[in-house]
Amino acid sequence: MIQQLKKIALLTVAAVCSLPMMGQDLLARQAPIDRKMKVVDSVALHRLIEIESYESPSADLYDDWDNMHAHSRVAQMPDTFRISLKNFCMPTTSRVLTSNFGARWGRQHKGLDIKVYIGDTIRAAFAGKVRVVRYEGKGYGKYIVIRHDNGLETYYAHLSKQLVVEDQEVRAGEAIGLGGNTGRSTGSHLHFETRLCGMALNPALMFDFRNQDVVDDYYTFRKSTYQRESQAATRLRGANGMNFGFDKDEVELATAAPAASYAQEARFHKVKKGETLYSIARHRGTTVDAIMKLNHLKKNAKLKAGQILKFN
Repeated sequence: MIQQLKKIALLTVAAVCSLPMMGQDLLARQAPIDRKMKVVDSVALHRLIEIESYESPSADLYDDWDNMHAHSRVAQMPDTFRISLKNFCMPTTSRVLTSNFGARWGRQHKGLDIKVYIGDTIRAAFAGKVRVVRYEGKGYGKYIVIRHDNGLETYYAHLSKQLVVEDQEVRAGEAIGLGGNTGRSTGSHLHFETRLCGMALNPALMFDFRNQDVVDDYYTFRKSTYQRESQAATRLRGANGMNFGFDKDEVELATAAPAASYAQEARFHKVKKGETLYSIARHRGTTVDAIMKLNHLKKNAKLKAGQILKFN
């Protein structure tokens, strides 16, 4: 019995003594795995940084964050720069442009003017961070500047009310202000600018207000071709452009009548089977009398499917 107890004691001591060695063996085997995981983590981290840099290039474009001055001061404009237009929201549902980008009244008009009424909701075009919320009596009036991850800064001017504060993060489509007539303005409207590195770019290169959409998933700015592209965009999507931007139940009117015969804000409806003057007026937010007057119709006039009616 005593001999058996001695054997058990010796085996126990041997087992205890071997534990540190076993632990060292485990650590030795684990070391290569840890090194591999560090490499994987490092690669993953670099990949995430690359993705973030690709999706948020504004960090590389702008040297500072200035809440005092509307226009960012950047040392050099890139020769070419790709701007993502995905995950956008039109800043207003209005389709009516009243003034184009470019020369106007002897000075450069650096945005588009869109007809809105006092109190209309104005929304952030993309997700981003509010940089400036200020008032300029002889210019923008109440205005907001937002810097976006895609490198753009968007400006919203002549507002009646600002609903955000500086340094606030906003989502695309979030209400940021209300339409107004403040500052240097001759009537209620939204002055909308798109800037890259402080340089004003023609919003018509990216936004199609008449169709309530962006032009493409991406816009690539190129110094060498920008001016020519801007002029073409104004011809296509500007205040007097030929792309009237009617929705699918409306028609392309460029071939229906001479362009000079419609006013800038005129809109048209294509009659569907079974529609009446009353149902059209209710759908378009107008009156039967207004439609009759615009189209020289009598009360007992019969509508035909496919007929085109002006409703404002």
